[in-house]
Amino acid sequence: MPRTTPLRTAALAVIAVAALAACGDSGGSGTTTGAGGFKAPDLKALEKLGTPEGKVSVLAWPGYVEDGSNDPAVDWVSDFEKESGCQVTVKTFGTSDEAVQLMRTGQYDTVSASGDATLRLIAAGDVEPMNTSLVTNYADIFDSLKMKPWNSVSGKAYGIPHGRGANLLMYRTDLVKPAPDSWSAVFDQVGSQAGKVTAYDSPIYIADAALYLMATKPDLKIKDPYALDSTQLAAAVDLLKKQKANVGEYWSDYLKEVQAFKSGSSTVGTTWQVIANVAQGEKAPVEAVLPKEGSTGWSDTWMVGAKSEHKTCAYKFIDHIVSPKTNAAIAEYFGEAPANKKACAETADKNHCTVFHAEDEDYFSKVHYWNTPISACLDGRTDVKCTDYAEWTKAWTEIRNS
Repeated sequence: MPRTTPLRTAALAVIAVAALAACGDSGGSGTTTGAGGFKAPDLKALEKLGTPEGKVSVLAWPGYVEDGSNDPAVDWVSDFEKESGCQVTVKTFGTSDEAVQLMRTGQYDTVSASGDATLRLIAAGDVEPMNTSLVTNYADIFDSLKMKPWNSVSGKAYGIPHGRGANLLMYRTDLVKPAPDSWSAVFDQVGSQAGKVTAYDSPIYIADAALYLMATKPDLKIKDPYALDSTQLAAAVDLLKKQKANVGEYWSDYLKEVQAFKSGSSTVGTTWQVIANVAQGEKAPVEAVLPKEGSTGWSDTWMVGAKSEHKTCAYKFIDHIVSPKTNAAIAEYFGEAPANKKACAETADKNHCTVFHAEDEDYFSKVHYWNTPISACLDGRTDVKCTDYAEWTKAWTEIRNS
């Protein structure tokens, strides 16, 4: 049976606003310039591991760091503490903005950051480059997750990939016919499902509209759904304002989405694979598909705090978290594809990696992982200024209030 514990729920519920820190203004004597003109403080990676400092303070999404206190059978911390001598303290956060603000206090050694937070943390000098040679399990991470725009700058790795997932299209099989294969089912070809569309309640959902426009409005010349100039953003906002008339509910808590699909108050909309699994486990007649236009999605990254005083323990902890057995356990508990390619052999459910497409690179090649919109266009354009996350958040408020 699929697990029914809400983990990512409020964790990814509302990705609130915090303007990207001024590039290169803090944390280093110089800057490193990456794609699109993005600049990062000139911080150095740890050169070698030292003697474990005895403790490590971890900032994590709910469900990523379980020590048996929630469920005695779910514990991948206790053995690490015994083996490493690093006592783990964990604080969970509910949004990426909360994670960014907490990391700025300098109190945490490591954080599991989603792509909508990573560039903010890098630009502010709150996290530092990582020496991947010190993470023994890094070699087994899927190559497709390494050195990506959300976890590296100018050839420097800023973290270790942890897991990934796609934002899918879910529909009631008994009410939505024919079976949809396009995001048009929630945008401009809603038909009889008017008033029963559901959409993710977050500014990052603007990227879903931009992704659809990439395929259907080539004249807009959108190349990256997270790199929108003012004209492209306006087009996405216009599409979402039109969609609102058909939306019955914007969701953030996935158990509420499950109930809406069970009752039929929602019949088609965005979802995650784990939500579809839970709904099917509760006998809801639903299916979830990756539409022909592709989708948005997430790839989370473990990063080391620039002000950390326990960096050896932080590295050891991250190495443990992405090791095959632990990465497999987290992926199953949380509901995502593991980042370590050896983890699939360690899952309790031998179908887990098939269901979550963990080894299907063709599948994930169609997923545009969350990234932080910044004024320096992430698609490499230099002749125009792109809209940043603050502008996206303002736009989302206008959409919701329209």
